[in-house]
Amino acid sequence: MPRNTLTPGQIVRAAIDLLDEQGLDGLNMRSLGQRLDSAATAIYWHIKTKDDLVRLAGDAIWDEVPLPDPAASDWRAAATRLATGMHEMCGRHPWVGQAIGSHLIFGPGKTRFDDRTLAVYERAGFSPADADRAAAAVFVYVLGSALGPAAQVSLTRRLSPEALDQAVREAQVIGRDFPHVRARLDTTAGTGYAAAPDDTFRFGLDALLDGFAARLG
Repeated sequence: MPRNTLTPGQIVRAAIDLLDEQGLDGLNMRSLGQRLDSAATAIYWHIKTKDDLVRLAGDAIWDEVPLPDPAASDWRAAATRLATGMHEMCGRHPWVGQAIGSHLIFGPGKTRFDDRTLAVYERAGFSPADADRAAAAVFVYVLGSALGPAAQVSLTRRLSPEALDQAVREAQVIGRDFPHVRARLDTTAGTGYAAAPDDTFRFGLDALLDGFAARLG
């Protein structure tokens, strides 16, 4: 595809698809050019560096998060929807946590999400400074909750099934020296104990919001 028929939007969309499939380490201009049926030089005409491309892709995915109207629902329902939407978006794009840790991710998509989040907490009754703290606490919690599944995707991509199985067996042997872990290994015999229960994310989010509600009185 000649450079004058490519658009930055097409490039960013293809980059997101490539990142979803191969992770941050798999993104390079040559592979992206092959996906777009274009020379890498045509991509550089529109987007100068790989860092710029990661920033643009990392911002674009924030448009996937539904933004509730703070005036149309109670603050807790809106906060839950924002956090859940972010968590689901991170699940669709497991590379986003690594990108946030290694690149400057900013742009209209991320800023729109931040602005709506602050509006929700200010409407709840927090001062602007406390709204910043509440938004930051939930953001870090959601991002941290997404790291486990993202790490699983990365490990599955890098390691063979045999290597993963061996690591699980070795971890379980170590776990039997610790009573609380051993009890769970015994309880889940035959199914394995390697992850938190499915409702862990919502449990933690509810606990955070319960704390916010208590501070608001």
